[in-house]
Amino acid sequence: MSPADPRPDPRPVIAAVRDGRGLDAAGAALIARGLADGSVSDAQAAAFAMAVLLRGLDEAGRVALTRAMRDSGDVLRWDLPGPVVDKHSTGGIGDTVSLVLAPLVACCGAYVPMISGRGLGHTGGTLDKLEAIPGFRTALPEAEFRRVTGQVGCAIVAAGRELAPADARLYAIRDESATVGSIDLITASILSKKLAAGLDALVLDVKQGSGAFLRGPDAALALARALVDTATGAGCRTRAYVTDMDQPLARAAGNALELREAITVLTGGQGALRDLSLALSSACLELVGLTGASQALESGAAAERFARMVAAQGGPADLLEHPDRHLPSAPVIRAVPGHGRVAAIDTEALGHAVVALGGGRLHARDRIDPRVGLAQMLRIGEEAGEGRPLALVHAASEAAADAAAATVAAAYLLGDGPEPGPLIRSEVR
Repeated sequence: MSPADPRPDPRPVIAAVRDGRGLDAAGAALIARGLADGSVSDAQAAAFAMAVLLRGLDEAGRVALTRAMRDSGDVLRWDLPGPVVDKHSTGGIGDTVSLVLAPLVACCGAYVPMISGRGLGHTGGTLDKLEAIPGFRTALPEAEFRRVTGQVGCAIVAAGRELAPADARLYAIRDESATVGSIDLITASILSKKLAAGLDALVLDVKQGSGAFLRGPDAALALARALVDTATGAGCRTRAYVTDMDQPLARAAGNALELREAITVLTGGQGALRDLSLALSSACLELVGLTGASQALESGAAAERFARMVAAQGGPADLLEHPDRHLPSAPVIRAVPGHGRVAAIDTEALGHAVVALGGGRLHARDRIDPRVGLAQMLRIGEEAGEGRPLALVHAASEAAADAAAATVAAAYLLGDGPEPGPLIRSEVR
């Protein structure tokens, strides 16, 4: 590069963060552009991430980094006759809220262009669940993404390479540099992708408990506050909820099994998944001055909208009427016996059992078996006994079922214990 056009030097920006002098908008833009175009090296990116982890950013620095990472690629603009909203979860076991919320909110006058991710580690991913549907396409070109969103009111897709490319690079480097735990970097990562979708409002579900990335209440609440403050500072109306992950949200974990749970909720089923889906949908609507979530669910309008979305993205038009005709089933089903009251659950262990069955991935390129997982899982306070196992293992082989059954049995603590905590632990506005 010629002396008249020198390559921007990220080292002063890294040093400023390292020395506690913070991150301004110009420095954040330099780092984000360099992550996207490769002018910031892997070593410099890792040094920046470590500096942020050790010294932290103030609210202005988090907003600057989030905006810069958002603007490192395309930012969608919408011309629709209603507000554009979305919801994001930090990940858990049996968390299938997105599949209920997107069509439910769309029935009430808002639009939901949901850009989702895949599962990694012990938590499941929305895209993996949808891809258990034969023909369903999550990789839509932008023009088709816009068409489906406009015509149906919602679409759930994978992020294209052009959205927040700085985050894609920094995300991988955080994993390699042991800086995943930085609340500042987590906040910028989540929000840069969501805000690149051109949202008017966003609801965040921060999980806390034995199956969550953040187990402790203080850490979960700190992340929720950082997310709300940063998104609001970046110009997006936002609300966050800290919700229970001391037990699976739904009674199933595993891709096709969770799809069946979502369909059950959309067609009248009760339980925690329904309750949280309604609460988060209502919050999305309230942020943009709309109502009607309960009526849309109870009337069947949300189920009909879900069916339209599935068909518009390549899936079968009769999935709701005939889920067993289209969704794959595992060849081995094994009951996990138990006797007594469920006092506590190691929810992360249940997630790892699903991964070991083939229903999740430890590495990004791992293939997923959509058939396998856990079903009919008991919840805290319920009694196991004759005719009521702890869970049903759905497996590809007898050996896999044996291993998963042992893991599930060990994950359940039976005996006396406190009543389960509330589904929603706290709210941040």
